[in-house]
Amino acid sequence: MERVPILKIGDILLVSIQVDMSDQTALQLQEDLAERIVATGCHGVIIDITALDIVDSFVGRMLSTIASISKVLDAETVVVGMRPAVAITLVELGLSLNGIRTALNVERGMELIAAAHADEHEELDDEPDAETASS
Repeated sequence: MERVPILKIGDILLVSIQVDMSDQTALQLQEDLAERIVATGCHGVIIDITALDIVDSFVGRMLSTIASISKVLDAETVVVGMRPAVAITLVELGLSLNGIRTALNVERGMELIAAAHADEHEELDDEPDAETASS
């Protein structure tokens, strides 16, 4: 069985899908990615689908599931490298990629994750701590 490589770049995990996604490969990727998020404490996941010529409903659901798992584990997901034909197909299939942000390339995906992480830290800094709130 083929495994999809997961690379760590700073506090981001990069998943580059270069193979056809069989059911078993997708399930293994979900498990591997969840384990790597927990092990590394990364706050972002970039899924590069540049090599995919076709994204069907199975791959669309798999991407949504991965994004949901990542979100539960405190990691933002960005899908990058989507070709115009793939975007058109997803829309025609009526697939909404809930919880998934998209970017044209890896660099822009990293910028989105960095901005989301910075916004999250600002919100946490703006919240009063329990000691101050009870005074």
